[in-house]
Amino acid sequence: MRTYGKSAAFVALSATVAATALTGVVTAPAHAGTASAPAHAGTASAPALSWRPCATAGGPAAQECAELPVPLDYRDPGGPQLSLAVTRVRSDRPAARRGTLMVIAGGPGSSGVQRVAEKGERLARETEGRYDIVSLDPRGVGGSTKASCGLAPEDRELVNLRAWPGADGSITENVTRSRRVAEACARKGGAVLRSLTTANEVRDIDRFRQALGEEKLSAWGISYGTYVGAVYAQKYPQHTDRWVLDSNDDPNPSRVGQGWLANMAVGVADRFPDFARWASDPAREAEGLRLAQRAQDVQPLVLDLAARLDREPRESTTAGVPLTGNRLRLALQLALFNGDDDFAELAGLVQAARSTSVKPVLPAALRGPVPDADAAVSMGVICNDVRWQGTVSSFTRAVAADRVKHPLTAGMPVNVTPCAFWKNAPADPPTRITDQGPSNVLMIQGLRDPATPYSGALKMRAAFGDRARLVAVDHGGHGMYLGHGNACGDRTVTTFLNTGTRPEKDAYCAD
Repeated sequence: MRTYGKSAAFVALSATVAATALTGVVTAPAHAGTASAPAHAGTASAPALSWRPCATAGGPAAQECAELPVPLDYRDPGGPQLSLAVTRVRSDRPAARRGTLMVIAGGPGSSGVQRVAEKGERLARETEGRYDIVSLDPRGVGGSTKASCGLAPEDRELVNLRAWPGADGSITENVTRSRRVAEACARKGGAVLRSLTTANEVRDIDRFRQALGEEKLSAWGISYGTYVGAVYAQKYPQHTDRWVLDSNDDPNPSRVGQGWLANMAVGVADRFPDFARWASDPAREAEGLRLAQRAQDVQPLVLDLAARLDREPRESTTAGVPLTGNRLRLALQLALFNGDDDFAELAGLVQAARSTSVKPVLPAALRGPVPDADAAVSMGVICNDVRWQGTVSSFTRAVAADRVKHPLTAGMPVNVTPCAFWKNAPADPPTRITDQGPSNVLMIQGLRDPATPYSGALKMRAAFGDRARLVAVDHGGHGMYLGHGNACGDRTVTTFLNTGTRPEKDAYCAD
């Protein structure tokens, strides 16, 4: 299962980033990363990068990697340092080269190094050698310095990292778990965990720009990476060139991650009809995957099955991990991400769960806990960025209402999380995205995105004003550019990166 945007743990936790931590995790003073640093902090000369080959199977043969030291706390640029894994694929056409294109991966928790391995070769072809393609693993991710909360395996199960309510809508267990996780992160996370913020990722990107010797960067930000990219464009507009934001969400500075999570209820509701049409198509009959004769009957069938699994979980092929109603709901959410590629796996799971003679095979992402470092970074960023709003009673009411309005997600997107009990106050005020800055942003957005719904992207578009143009793609799934084979959307973005030409006004691309 591919995931192109938000991290495993954030997007109800679709996959984990396989990586090895670099050596040199620091011990830092208790106050590090707990106060606001100015946008220009740490502008002392950036270190030289020592590049080495790091090509992987299926990735660009010319991919190189290095380590970039960055301040743990930008108020103290000469103090303790973290190490970030950075990567590049240099232009193979020096005469055509016009600059550097930064790939900003999603998450929080996705690896930019891995993203370049997956997409760098295609991106280089599309841009015809005009750019060196670069990226980094944000602090806490992949080959960069890690943080840890020391969580028990049960608390790192995907179905528990996001708070799915009980079968009756109760959030009592979610509250208990959220308090326990927040307390563990406060005890064991230390200064590195507290430094995991969008503001610091933006500062780290600018530190990387300096180390590359570039005056400006172009960018392709995906999912959560669109928020990082938007904040960078707000803080460092003079260092932005051609700026692509792909699969955007509401940048409301009072809610940030809390709003993104809540929006997933809308996104799943927008996207599910695509699966319903697929699963009711007569073509599925021969495959044994047709769930209903009519598309409108698929959702009631899935909801009824989830309710039965709430009462009577089914033994799966993974020992000790039964198929519960919430695991089915989570599997549904994950399957809606990637075009229609994962629909067959989801329909097969539903058919097996309805059978009395076949053990369901869980998606790989649901068979065990995610690594502690991955859980720490996905929670750390969204909890450190802004104080989450709500009380136990208000979360209880929100869950009850959302279960009625959006039954497919059963109240999970508005439920209590560890962020509600987070011990550390935000180090920086959230950034408000505005229309002040160069008009050099191109947004691309699927109309039926299950993670960053179109309605949220319109909020980002409104915030940018005339700085941006929006290309709406009539397609389902998450991550549009070079992701779903929409020629119109891909061509519009590629043209902008190659020539600087955007549509004169917001545009539409048919599927």
